[in-house]
Amino acid sequence: MKGIAFSPSNQWCPKPLKNPPSTHRAGAFTINRRFGFSNNENPSNKTNPFPCFAINPSRNSNPPAPVPGSPPPPLVVVGSANADIYVEIERLPMEGETISAKTGQTLAGGKGANQAACGGKLSYPTYFVGQVGDDAHGRLITDALENGGVCLDRLSTVAASPTGHAVVMLQSDGQNSIIIVGGANMSCWPETLSDEDLELVRSAGIVLLQREIPDSVNIQVAKAARSAGVPVILDAGGVDAPVPQELLNSVDIFSPNESELSRLTGMPTETFEQISQAVAKCYEMGVKQVLVKLGAKGSALFVQGEEPIKQPVISAEKVLDTTGAGDTFTAAFAVAFVEGKSEKDCLSFAAAAASLCVQVKGAIPSMPDRKSVLNLLQSI
Repeated sequence: MKGIAFSPSNQWCPKPLKNPPSTHRAGAFTINRRFGFSNNENPSNKTNPFPCFAINPSRNSNPPAPVPGSPPPPLVVVGSANADIYVEIERLPMEGETISAKTGQTLAGGKGANQAACGGKLSYPTYFVGQVGDDAHGRLITDALENGGVCLDRLSTVAASPTGHAVVMLQSDGQNSIIIVGGANMSCWPETLSDEDLELVRSAGIVLLQREIPDSVNIQVAKAARSAGVPVILDAGGVDAPVPQELLNSVDIFSPNESELSRLTGMPTETFEQISQAVAKCYEMGVKQVLVKLGAKGSALFVQGEEPIKQPVISAEKVLDTTGAGDTFTAAFAVAFVEGKSEKDCLSFAAAAASLCVQVKGAIPSMPDRKSVLNLLQSI
């Protein structure tokens, strides 16, 4: 794959957003008075102090020099933060059976924190809005996100609930099974989100949501984003329950994996034809774009009225841990999307990031940096 351009940058670290920028949006275009972007200009082309990529040499192969003090509108992730308790096992236990784990450790994770960490490690300005408990697990997550370059101005510490955690049963082939305890992710949220949180959402370049926090929170965020013309990607992972129509009405891209797509539509997803039929059911639910993660079979982006775009998996040298691969894929897709890349380039960038992710144990520790992703794409 030729024509990939890369320019180094310093890590992005914003100041607290005490007075978020006022923003006006018309359709899919943005006029941001603080950032200075207008109409259909690509923020990363206009003033991009971050590494940029151009898979198609005819597009953005020579980005202009950065303009100091003008970062692009941020990726805002609203979602969960967990302490992932890993146990490595040869196989899952049978009912009533006790087995021994080879090793065990606790690492930072949670779908929201994973996606935010991925955005930060890909050198795109990223905010995380979420909740942790006032405990050691909360501090573990905070440290991991800060080290990943994520802005935590809107991360709350709550005393009335412990940090969410998950038990990750990692098998020798890299596959995993996960049990989640919601903790602060599912409780103690204010009935109405603060003006500061919602203004941050309205000033974003793109918003990422998942289903490991209350639907009521996601609905408020999605509606605020929709009112400002900010695109919203909803990752279907999380609670095993129907997605409220009120939430789907404000989502631009719905992103399930095969099993989530099957569960939410009540349809089989074993073949691509079956997946296409299940996606058609999503269209009936009001979603116009569906980004399906297909594991070892790659991914596909479905846009109503158009032919699906297929992305084959980018093979990994070794698969150690698939935990966080879907979150890496979704966040990397969002970063490429907000930078104005084509749908096909967004898919390939996301596939490369996910391929690197599965080669390292742990969720947040496995998130790749941008240079590694670009090097992999260039080697193909």
